[in-house]
Amino acid sequence: MVLLKRENRSKFLKVKCPDCENEQTIFDRACTPVNCIVCGSSLATPTGGKAQIKAEIITAFE
Repeated sequence: MVLLKRENRSKFLKVKCPDCENEQTIFDRACTPVNCIVCGSSLATPTGGKAQIKAEIITAFE
């Protein structure tokens, strides 16, 4: 019997909004558009797999 170690490939990211510099936690495989809570600018858009991140990534949580 073969045992495979399955690793989690998705992460939560702490990003900084390019417009108002608000820090927000988002999912890297978002399936809906993610907007900034403060100013409403787009932080991430879904692409079918990993989301296209439009903000500066500060840290990644595993």
